[in-house]
Amino acid sequence: MFNLARLKLTGWYLVIIFLISGLFSVAFYQTSTREIQRILTRVQMIEKERQRRSGEFPLVPPPGAPSIEELEASKQRLFVNLIFINGFILVVAGGAAYFLAGKTLTPIKAMVEEQNQFITNSSHELRTPISTLRAEMEGSLLEKQISDKQARKLIQSNIEELGKLQKLSDKLLQIAKVHNMSQKNGLALTPVSEVITSALEQTNKLAKTNRITVDLDTEEAIIQGDKESLVGLFVILIENAIKYSKQNTKLHITAKKKSGTVEIAIKDYGIGITSEDIPHIFERFYRSDKSRSQTEGFGLGLSIAKQVVDKHGGHIEVTSILGKGSTFTVSLPMAQS
Repeated sequence: MFNLARLKLTGWYLVIIFLISGLFSVAFYQTSTREIQRILTRVQMIEKERQRRSGEFPLVPPPGAPSIEELEASKQRLFVNLIFINGFILVVAGGAAYFLAGKTLTPIKAMVEEQNQFITNSSHELRTPISTLRAEMEGSLLEKQISDKQARKLIQSNIEELGKLQKLSDKLLQIAKVHNMSQKNGLALTPVSEVITSALEQTNKLAKTNRITVDLDTEEAIIQGDKESLVGLFVILIENAIKYSKQNTKLHITAKKKSGTVEIAIKDYGIGITSEDIPHIFERFYRSDKSRSQTEGFGLGLSIAKQVVDKHGGHIEVTSILGKGSTFTVSLPMAQS
């Protein structure tokens, strides 16, 4: 499909180039021959007038004046040269058009491949809880009698699977919302401290459950952005830090102003990230084998986080030591005063 689209686009490029080159050549040919003919006509008129006055015959062109035969030959040479030049232009333009068509379609191809991969991964993640729900309910139907305890256990298990489905659907909706978020419209001046405080309020219960305390050190800075999305960004990062931290440890959250930006760092003392995983952690649905054994999830959080940072013109990076912890640093441009 990509190759066919590339050939079609190349063809359209060539049609446009051919029309432009052809029209230019026709105009150039007509202008040139018209000017040559005008000069020759003028020379012939002068020569006729000279002969009339002197009474000389036959007509002899003045020295250096082109003859009719030379004029016709010049027209033919000009015509042939223009055909050759246009042919050369089309050959060169064909190669250039094919190259440019490939460059033009490459981002579209990447987007389509990413979309197809996203659909495949989403379908896989949706299939797991749905299959579990169906298997559990079908297994219960095979039982001749089911006790109240068994029924409650089945309902509880179904609720858990439905919860997973709801979480996944929420993540997918969040991706769509961030993707459609404008970089200019709907942005407001927002203090960084308010964003972090709101994120901590939403993750407070999880922190208490895992017995994690937070050490907060922030400088006051104002950024222009979508507050809801920014809060969601730091909820993701703080939740991840809590989930992968050891119990009875701390999270260090700092916000420092630096050269027109504010750097927010979230440092944990958890399991860390392997060097092999770090290049992939912001990819959608990516989860390392180690993280799968530690917590439940879909591998969408960090992908959403990076998308939010990119939409705000910022940068996110991670440093990690396996077994000792990780630090996620988000750099966001401060609002112009």
